[in-house]
Amino acid sequence: MKLLLTSAGISNGSIRQALIELLGKPIAGASALFVPTAIYAYPNGGDIARRVICGSLGDPFCELGWKSLGVLELTALPSVRQELWVPMLQETDALLFGGGDCQYLTYWMQQSGLADLLPSLLRKTVYVGLSAGSMIMTRYGTTYGHHTLPPESDKSLGLVDFALHPHLDHEWFPKNSMANLEKLAATVPVPSYLIDDQTAIKVVDGNVEVISEGHWKLFTP
Repeated sequence: MKLLLTSAGISNGSIRQALIELLGKPIAGASALFVPTAIYAYPNGGDIARRVICGSLGDPFCELGWKSLGVLELTALPSVRQELWVPMLQETDALLFGGGDCQYLTYWMQQSGLADLLPSLLRKTVYVGLSAGSMIMTRYGTTYGHHTLPPESDKSLGLVDFALHPHLDHEWFPKNSMANLEKLAATVPVPSYLIDDQTAIKVVDGNVEVISEGHWKLFTP
């Protein structure tokens, strides 16, 4: 399993190099699929998805110079025959999961069947997460509540045994101070990585490495 769990995307050279190492090839020689689903449960989500794809919002993610880039919409998959989209997943080099609502993304990962396919896919495909797209792979997720899902719906998939709290000390998220995130991490029964937008967590077959040109902290309850 190869994961690159970012707070905000490929925001610096160190994170970019980590991505290249995981791919085993230059980005210009790799294919990617972008999953925007999580952002639809966020106000103005459709436009945010467009801007992330175009590269006009946030740090580089879709606009990294991929050999090819497609869009995979999870809400459509339950009504599409698997032979149309599963081979596409198996052939791509990287899956790019955008940010938004963890609970909404987790639900559609499960409903689409992609959650069941991930363990086999990630033997060769690199999973690249951004914010909520990173958090759902851990033991902790959040929700904004702008959806009609049952409250008891899962907020994460729990494929790695730690929690991730992104956007540390970000000006857009005034509640994400170190002190506040430490208080939140103290309520989670597993170790938590508190990371800013210049930091990512690289996971290869269970081995965890912090990639950072910024600030982060490992909080153990």
